[in-house]
Amino acid sequence: MYQHAHEGQAERGADRHVRGRAKHTLDLVRRTNPYVVDGAIALLVQILVMLPCVVALKSPYRLGFLFLTGTAIPLIWRRRFPLTVAFIVALFTMQVSLLHRPGQSFPFGLTIAIYTVFAIGRRWQQVFITALTLPISLIIEYVRHKPPQQATFDILTLAAAAAFGMAARQRQAYIASIEERTRRLEHERDLEARRADAEVARAAARERARIARDMHDILAHAVSLMTVQAEAGPVVVRSDPARAEAAFDAIADAGRDAMVQLRRILGTLKEDDDLGARAPQPTVGNIADLVTEVGRTGLRAVYESVGERRPLPSDAQIAAYRVVQEALTNAVRHARATHVRVRLEWGEDTMTATITDDGCGGKPRPGGGHGLVGIRERAAACGGHVTAGPRPGGRGFEVVLRVPLFERGGVR
Repeated sequence: MYQHAHEGQAERGADRHVRGRAKHTLDLVRRTNPYVVDGAIALLVQILVMLPCVVALKSPYRLGFLFLTGTAIPLIWRRRFPLTVAFIVALFTMQVSLLHRPGQSFPFGLTIAIYTVFAIGRRWQQVFITALTLPISLIIEYVRHKPPQQATFDILTLAAAAAFGMAARQRQAYIASIEERTRRLEHERDLEARRADAEVARAAARERARIARDMHDILAHAVSLMTVQAEAGPVVVRSDPARAEAAFDAIADAGRDAMVQLRRILGTLKEDDDLGARAPQPTVGNIADLVTEVGRTGLRAVYESVGERRPLPSDAQIAAYRVVQEALTNAVRHARATHVRVRLEWGEDTMTATITDDGCGGKPRPGGGHGLVGIRERAAACGGHVTAGPRPGGRGFEVVLRVPLFERGGVR
């Protein structure tokens, strides 16, 4: 049994080897100059039609030699002028048969010419060559007085050449369609790859913008608190040492908090091999602590939450925290405010965060870096909306954030 299996494998291997060699040979022929291939075919036909003269050891009639050559040499141009070559070869074939000195046993040249017309010629050329060769064949058979079997064989031979030509035409059309489909698929894959690369580039740009906003919010907030406390510390260091100590403690706390958040942001730029060691993202639940931290600068900061708290998606949680943080930072740095209020209102469909101060107010500066532009981008990214501007009467500034809520189960 094992011996039979081994022999079967050997036979299959030999068959694959033969098919591989044949495919390699066909590919080599296709890559060769067509005139070289057709020249070799014409030479082979010339040898075949002259072979009876060599076997008979006699020289052909000179005119017969010319006619025999006329059935072979035109095949060199059969691909460029298929109909013309077929017409010339058919006429010379008829002359050879009518002269019959020395004649030919098989119409090699005409068979190849008809095959070529049906393989690469146009439809009207195929009809024309059929209408030409059929009467010529009948005339030859009648003049030569061939038996019916021989006449039938000759006509069927030419019909077979035409059938093989049409089969070759269909095969070439099939191969062309496969190649076109392959090119189209490759083009689509290239487009898909370019779209994927563009999407990756856009995602990278969005991520860089997010990191830039986070770093701006963290550093601006921390530096603002540290600056206010650092300016207040030397003023009260002798008159109120306890307050000065609290100011310096606030500076240290702000710096440590900024370092923790910066480590978390920078960690996103590294390999995801230590996710558990990173600090979590801030949420709405951290806003109260944020207000308390600002209150330690001497600014009267009030936090209130109205309504039943509902779940928010993570991006809305981060956006709400960062918007409140930026608004408080602006109140500390730019508004010279003495009082700030943060109010969260939980509705049926939205959560509204309102941050007001009693500072100098005024219009928001256009193109003001990552501040107001950044909070608008954050709100838009989670489906929310931000309005910012001076309060009525021009005293103070107000920032209002509205973000959509999601019910439990993920339904808006």
